[in-house]
Amino acid sequence: MTIKEVIKAAKSKNPKLNEELIYKAFLFAKKAHQGQKRMSGEPYLQHPLETAHLLAKIGLGDDTTIAAGLLHDVPEDTKYSLKQVEKKFGKEIAFIVSGITKVGKIKLRGKKEEYDLENLRRMFLAMASDIRTVLIKLADRHHNMTTLYAKEPEKQYRIARETLEIMAPIANRLGMGELKGSLEDMAFKYVFPKKYKKTLELTREKYKQRKKAVNSAIKEINGILKKEKIKAIDIHGRAKHLYRLYLKLKRHDMNIDKIYDLVAIRIIVPQIRHCYETLGIIHKYYKPLIKRIKDYISLPKPNGYRSLHTTVFGPGRTLLEIQIRTPQMHEEAEFGIAAHWIYSTDKKFLDTLLKRDKKDQNLEKFKKIKSLKKELNWVKQLRSWQNSMNTDSQEFFESLKIDFFKDRIFACTPGGDVLDLPEGATPIDFAYAIHTEVGNSMIQAKAEGEPVSFDYNIQNGEVIEIITQKGKKTPNEKWLDFAKTGVAKSKIRQSLKKSKKINITY
Repeated sequence: MTIKEVIKAAKSKNPKLNEELIYKAFLFAKKAHQGQKRMSGEPYLQHPLETAHLLAKIGLGDDTTIAAGLLHDVPEDTKYSLKQVEKKFGKEIAFIVSGITKVGKIKLRGKKEEYDLENLRRMFLAMASDIRTVLIKLADRHHNMTTLYAKEPEKQYRIARETLEIMAPIANRLGMGELKGSLEDMAFKYVFPKKYKKTLELTREKYKQRKKAVNSAIKEINGILKKEKIKAIDIHGRAKHLYRLYLKLKRHDMNIDKIYDLVAIRIIVPQIRHCYETLGIIHKYYKPLIKRIKDYISLPKPNGYRSLHTTVFGPGRTLLEIQIRTPQMHEEAEFGIAAHWIYSTDKKFLDTLLKRDKKDQNLEKFKKIKSLKKELNWVKQLRSWQNSMNTDSQEFFESLKIDFFKDRIFACTPGGDVLDLPEGATPIDFAYAIHTEVGNSMIQAKAEGEPVSFDYNIQNGEVIEIITQKGKKTPNEKWLDFAKTGVAKSKIRQSLKKSKKINITY
């Protein structure tokens, strides 16, 4: 990797890139890392270059992010201090580099292999202060995972587990699907080597069969869309990431024949209306499985993911998963927040745009920034949540995995408000996500108009109705067993403590 390649990638996303600043950062990093080598044997400078290149490739092409990516290891791994970085490159770049150093200090410790609670807290504060710290750390971790083979087994396991449990879920919450999948796959073989090998063996032959069927279906679908006068920009097959495949196989007793999206078909069409037209045409020619039709365009996933999904009986009665989206949706599905990052770096534009009239000529940018702010709202929630969690590190991390890092679903109130919840959430979690008083006064719950138990697992997209009783202010102690989120459990404990029904200790 060379600095010219980094600049070329960054300029493809940001034509106004300050090349002088990037060269200056490169030369400073080159001088700082002079003579250093990584355990893989390559010059150390290759690491910040690879980090900066990945940042540029996924859309983070602004001057500050690329420069910070090149400098991110200087204060920690060289004789040059953070103050020297600040003197040379200013407070903003130094602040981001400082945050990256804090994010990098999350480590397993002790016999129980727990994460250090204080370092987790520091990471969340750094994220909330400037999200670029964790974005650069994700790129840094991605390159580190490619050379993990050079480290001793104990470090391989520790770094891979941290990647699987913290870094990949953060990428997922930021909507960075391709980066998340890549991080998970690289970590999988170090954390669960036997399961990794078994998954590979199970899928190798089946993958060849599926790929052949998908290639045949792509040709047929191409012909159908041309006949129906739908201009597809691209139709391609995409293999499922191995770790995600393993998780799915676990739910099906490791039966590979029950996995229909081993290789999915993606259809990229120009506009949203073409997505729905294409879906109708696909269903005209191929019988769909009704329960597997998902509209993530009208109801996007909490991380901003948009697409239409359907599973159909394709050519030869082969079950095929088909995803239909626009080029913008495809870019956002791959790169998440990075896909529209360039808008968020123009601070004056960001500060003034949200106050403008909707008839403004920059309406499209307005929508993108509004969406970006909404997608990052969970980071602010995470900061306040971790401040209120006064528990040991293991309990804190278990709550963290459920409340923020678990796969997300959405559920609606009867009034149409959409709530973002972790997969497996119950009506109790739903009620407390609305308001503490709603949770405390709940006496019944309904899903799609039908009564459900308080331990019912809410399904994605369901309408949930919470029936309350006026004057009821205290929850049931048993609800602590039914609630899945740390937020709901914390509110229940606080309410019970306030009513002195039980002796709560933290």
